[in-house]
Amino acid sequence: MTTLIKPFRALRPAAGHAQAVIAPPYDVLSTDEARSRARGRPDSFLHISRPEIDLPPETDPYAPEVYEKGRENLQRMIGKHAVIRDEACHYYVYRLHMDEHVQTGLAMVGSVADYDINRIRKHEFTRPKKEDDRVRQITALNAQTGPVLLAYRQSQAVRDILDDVTATDPLYELVADDGIGHSLWMVTDTAQTARLTAAFDAMDALYIADGHHRSASASRVAAARKAANPQHTGDEAYNYFLCVAFPDDEMKIFDYNRVIRDLADLAPEDLLAGISERFTVSRCEKAYRPDRPARFGMYLAGHWYRLDIDSALVPADDPVASLDVSLLHDHLLAPLLGIGDQRTDERIDFVGGIRGLEELARRVDSGEMAVAFSMFPTSMEALMSVADANEVMPPKSTWFEPKLADGLVSHVLD
Repeated sequence: MTTLIKPFRALRPAAGHAQAVIAPPYDVLSTDEARSRARGRPDSFLHISRPEIDLPPETDPYAPEVYEKGRENLQRMIGKHAVIRDEACHYYVYRLHMDEHVQTGLAMVGSVADYDINRIRKHEFTRPKKEDDRVRQITALNAQTGPVLLAYRQSQAVRDILDDVTATDPLYELVADDGIGHSLWMVTDTAQTARLTAAFDAMDALYIADGHHRSASASRVAAARKAANPQHTGDEAYNYFLCVAFPDDEMKIFDYNRVIRDLADLAPEDLLAGISERFTVSRCEKAYRPDRPARFGMYLAGHWYRLDIDSALVPADDPVASLDVSLLHDHLLAPLLGIGDQRTDERIDFVGGIRGLEELARRVDSGEMAVAFSMFPTSMEALMSVADANEVMPPKSTWFEPKLADGLVSHVLD
């Protein structure tokens, strides 16, 4: 029977190997950073998620030999028992710690069919090149190795079960190189497993927080394998994709800030004059982090400012146009600075809030950028409202922390 989520036979680190295996998500490190992080660590999952690090430096990261090297590296790690595959299907409880913040989720596989009908809901466009990359990676490995980060509207029924499971000893409890804590428990009680499946099946929707390319590529792989399988039943492993789902009230979204390379031939005082037609501008004595929606910080010519947009410009009934990232673009970046499509315009760059406001000032003071804007974080409720409306957010609207590790659980497609 097809259900929204299912337990699965995880491929995971063998006892005593988790610290050596886990790695940051494949898309948060450059090739050079991945090569440096994996140096002297032969079992690091970076050898699978970024296998170009084991090939000559000039290698195109999308070349066929890169995916083949990833397959070889995975088979090597399986062969030496650095990673093992569970004999039976299970759910796994995955807890993340970052400073004082703790969030506890469920690692499972989600239904591709429900993704295709938008019950597992999206809020971003994907780029074909990145989708193609993940399709080739899944196909070469015959596995999904990067979990999709999902959110669900908090459920007391689910929370009670996760609390019971986490009262026992975990399979792993470790702190990664970046200081993030990762703990994993296996759900072995069949009654708890059935209750979790039923509780999620009763939900109207799950929401992709991070991992739109991984979920889209899983759908493409499933469609191709279904077409090639005359005995297709819908129960095959390729009909599901690897996820970790957290309750919305435990997830942490950071600001995703903007930096612009030039002022479009405006002098700083002319830009300020233009901004003041739609915003109330207040000069600040120190770096300014917005404390509510519809309020922005700006670093220009060595000074910080607070910008409060005219409330009449904030639409009450449009979940996308009312987002801070939309308000800033529609009323400042586009009309005053000439920024077009934020996905393709090379004059704009994005800085995750975890890097701090100092990074914004540094990039402007260095001359690399001309102006920076600090944002109030997008809320989980706003994200879910956009997804429920079958709309998409502007690019770089959310930055989730802490991030899931690669290598702690993977999903083999047979």
